[in-house]
Amino acid sequence: MKILQVGLGSMGKRRIRNLKSLGLEDIVGFDFREDRRQEAQEKYSVTVVDKIDDSILSDIDILIISTPPDRHLEYMWMAVNHHKPAFVEASVIKKGLAELAEAAQKNKVLIAPSCTLRFHPSIKTIRELVTGGAYGKVCNFIYHMGQYLPDWHPWEDIKDFYVSDRNTGACREMVPFELTWMVDVFGFPQEVFAFCGKTLDLGVDIDDTYSINLKFDHCFGNILVDVVARYANRDLIVNLERGSIFWNWNEKIVKLYDANSDRWIYYHEPRGKAHEDYNPNIIEEMYIEEMNVFIRAFKGEDKFPNSLKDDLKILEILNVLERTNHGTSLMR
Repeated sequence: MKILQVGLGSMGKRRIRNLKSLGLEDIVGFDFREDRRQEAQEKYSVTVVDKIDDSILSDIDILIISTPPDRHLEYMWMAVNHHKPAFVEASVIKKGLAELAEAAQKNKVLIAPSCTLRFHPSIKTIRELVTGGAYGKVCNFIYHMGQYLPDWHPWEDIKDFYVSDRNTGACREMVPFELTWMVDVFGFPQEVFAFCGKTLDLGVDIDDTYSINLKFDHCFGNILVDVVARYANRDLIVNLERGSIFWNWNEKIVKLYDANSDRWIYYHEPRGKAHEDYNPNIIEEMYIEEMNVFIRAFKGEDKFPNSLKDDLKILEILNVLERTNHGTSLMR
């Protein structure tokens, strides 16, 4: 199997590591930047190119698209037009995606949008507890994801990559990234509204905080996503009819209060490994598992759990949240 890795930045290099860990060595890496091509070649011994032409596309089996989000669409079209399955990193831009999804379906080309956190061991445990039915229906939940944007890539200024652009801003990107796993656990909401804006001067013109409210047919949810938290955190509380779930990703434990038996049950995460320069909770194993499922889906051995159709629904939620960014003043 021959693979074209499109983009050799942080995520592109991670995907090369994922592929190699799965025993896939025949990789061609593409990037416009010479320094990135050279680094990928030296670190991972992959062939590198500075352009993609028909001869390359005819010779490869699949594409992995790890470019900035505003470039995803053009490479997905490249995959569809050449009938090549593609995995693409998490989306944040909806424009043009519906037409692409229609063409992919018509041409019977697999396009697999990333849903990495669905493969996180604790989130898999939470999903099983919520959907298993042993503790009744969900009544409400509250979730916080906070990170400090300058810590994302300590080796470069935030102004030098896509997180500083309003359309692809870091916090705006993280909202659909989180929603993609949350709708898998709780379902799609019926109503949403939010406040979003800038709370800290990071030196760039982006919204750094989204405060989100969701109404489902069976429960309510509150989500806070920000890129100003000085200590990176994911923190979740779920209240069910006959139990409560508590998860903090720094503790690496899902805690369940079982009201059926008046006891606490603890689900410890298996030990994972984070790559150097990354938060220790960003474990490589979930990325490897995600890539393995995509490869299996390409071979017809599995079904990838996310789709362009679902991505469109998530991005519509994002757009609605931003349109509702207002409230009723209490000032007299």
